[in-house]
Amino acid sequence: MSRKRLTFWNKLCYAIGGAPYQITGSALGFFLQIFLLDVAQLDPFYASIILFVGRAWDAITDPTVGFLVSRSRSTRIGRMMPWILCSAPFAVATYFLIWFVPPFEQGKVVWYLVFYCLFQSMQTCFHVPYSALTMFISTDQTERDSATAYRMTIEVLGTVLGTAIQGQIVGGTNDCPADLEGRNVSKFTVSTVSLDESKQAYMISTGVICIIYLLCTLVLFLGVKERKESKRYRGQLLTFRRGLYMVMSHEPYIKLVIGFLFTSLAFMLLEGNFALFLTYTLGHRKDYQNILLVIMLSGTLTIPLWQWFLTRFGKKKAVYFGMTWAVPFMILIVSIKSKLIISYLVSVAAGVSVAAAFLLPWSMLPDVVDDFKVKNPGVHGHEALFYSFFVFFVKFASGVSLGISTLSLKFAGYETGACLQPEAVSLTLKTLVSLVPVVLIFIGLLILKTYPIDEKRRQDNQKLLQEMLDSDTDSESSALGSNV
Repeated sequence: MSRKRLTFWNKLCYAIGGAPYQITGSALGFFLQIFLLDVAQLDPFYASIILFVGRAWDAITDPTVGFLVSRSRSTRIGRMMPWILCSAPFAVATYFLIWFVPPFEQGKVVWYLVFYCLFQSMQTCFHVPYSALTMFISTDQTERDSATAYRMTIEVLGTVLGTAIQGQIVGGTNDCPADLEGRNVSKFTVSTVSLDESKQAYMISTGVICIIYLLCTLVLFLGVKERKESKRYRGQLLTFRRGLYMVMSHEPYIKLVIGFLFTSLAFMLLEGNFALFLTYTLGHRKDYQNILLVIMLSGTLTIPLWQWFLTRFGKKKAVYFGMTWAVPFMILIVSIKSKLIISYLVSVAAGVSVAAAFLLPWSMLPDVVDDFKVKNPGVHGHEALFYSFFVFFVKFASGVSLGISTLSLKFAGYETGACLQPEAVSLTLKTLVSLVPVVLIFIGLLILKTYPIDEKRRQDNQKLLQEMLDSDTDSESSALGSNV
């Protein structure tokens, strides 16, 4: 039986659909914490509440939306696409309001908390069905892996774009002196003029990102056709409780999720605190946005390398090598005296691991879903649950970590609006971008060592699924011939 292959344009349009999630995610991940502290000028305690509750709420909505998507009916344009199209305009509106500084002080915390949670809800309604769409663009795992590599390349480009737009527009609005060493901490604060310029810069960058979000959604809709499901998978619909039980009792999924939970936490901690670390610990306040951009560019250029590596040596080996690559550079950046050229070199090296962290979880999840299909051939509607629960665990844990890390800055004596922070803040930031991520990476790799799906098992699953698909096609053809 011949299989319809995805064209280059199909893969590219599918990949472009993933850009909005990463563009907004990188802008929020790198800049929201420093925006809340230094532009909105919230107390670190309230900023930690916003970051934690927003991520926790986002985590809760993932399995909820995953279940609703799995129970939704197929339409003329598919089962996933209506969710994507309907959620995009609301996601754009709420995202814009996150970066707006309201003209009142009382209620400002509520403003950011409400719109951050609303945006996360709309983003979930966009991203969960988009992630599950991987299983509906092709039945061939090789084609899906190829499309995933396209997607990861575009998504890393999305992080570059989000970092570039946000960083380059807002990066030059701070009027703190370049060299503050040895000066009085309380003497230098950001002026009102500079603060107003920063607010305006954030509005401009947010407007640009919102336009790109809508354009990418349109490209996805026009360039990707969602495949109809085989009749074999239209039988038994999962209830939420049964779906939760079956997903959580699938051993390969649990080990994959927990392993990547720790490695993802490591990179999220690094992402969330790196702008503050570059600004206040290393003193690169005029260059931090460029260093962040170099990390993302390095990651983009090495995505094809990792796709080749996992194809040539297997996905588990790619995980071990890709995640450990960053460890020496995480240690180096906090161990030597601050020098701009070294920071740039470390950022290039760190970008290589960022690429692996982007590609590998999403490349391995379809293997787990296929393994589940082989063991439960009569179950239907489970794809979105696998993706949504994976995102749930990662987001909830990242919310806890970001909340705790921001709260730890308050205990260290972080001063809102100050150009220079106490030494305790510098030490805290070093811990958050080096020691803690390194420990988390090694814990994650120890867990992933027990992940049972190797290349042989993956290929065997593919053969079994193809036989099942061929059997369905023959049955449908025979039934059509009988009716005629």
